[in-house]
Amino acid sequence: MTEPAIVVEGLEKRYGEVEAVAGLSLTVAEGEIFGLLGHNGAGKTTTVRILTGRTRPSGGRASVLGLDVVRDRNRIKPLINLVFEEQNVYPRMTGAENLRFFAQLYGVDEDRASELLELVGLGGDAAGRRAGDYSTGMKQRLLIARALVNRPRVLFLDEPTRGLDPASARRLRGLIASLSSEGTTIFMTTHDLEDADALCHRVGFLTAGRLVALDTPRELKLRAGERTVRVLLADRSEHSLSLDDRADAGRLAAWMAAGQVLTVHSQEGTLADVFVSLAGESDEGEVRL
Repeated sequence: MTEPAIVVEGLEKRYGEVEAVAGLSLTVAEGEIFGLLGHNGAGKTTTVRILTGRTRPSGGRASVLGLDVVRDRNRIKPLINLVFEEQNVYPRMTGAENLRFFAQLYGVDEDRASELLELVGLGGDAAGRRAGDYSTGMKQRLLIARALVNRPRVLFLDEPTRGLDPASARRLRGLIASLSSEGTTIFMTTHDLEDADALCHRVGFLTAGRLVALDTPRELKLRAGERTVRVLLADRSEHSLSLDDRADAGRLAAWMAAGQVLTVHSQEGTLADVFVSLAGESDEGEVRL
């Protein structure tokens, strides 16, 4: 078995009396897409800052690709990259100029810039347009391309699809999934439960700096779901049946035998259901992660 790409053991971060991360432990496998979810202030961004060497932990330890995030910080940097939530492109430069600039910083051949622009769908005329004139989705794809200049083995994404229209978000999810299939480890924070459900192999829920759940999206949803099914019959009537009730099972069997069943849907829970059951709603009374 290969060594995990990320290992976190008893990680802590305090700012005075505030405990932003409180004894966090987890591992992320190579090539895995791992999602860290939680309310604002739960400790997600602080965790990413520690793992990327932008702040030191107050306690515990963490390693990325077998290297300690404190002791080996400078050795880790060339092996990873980060896409910030803020779209910090150089607006007066073209898309191609943005990437060529970063290729020079990393000592990478500038042909890499053209390759990446094509990869994220910004080749041709788009490459010659000023980044400041890009749409939100185009800027986000440019940031992803920029983060791939050094061919990182671990890519950290902070809210990767925030503010994107559905088509742009779908395209970006496809790109992230493709990177993972090629071996890149993805560690992402997100408020978008659709992203987490569609992309992540596993997700962790943080609340008050503590991990309260860690599993695959499917397993987490099964915990919150009910053992019931919703049945639509040919006469367009709908019925909710319990899978644990023999009488309901008999009714379903009879309808099936009579050819009356049009559709059957399980009453699966959602990641939002799981999160509310474990961490409650936000201060605004909504499931805002």
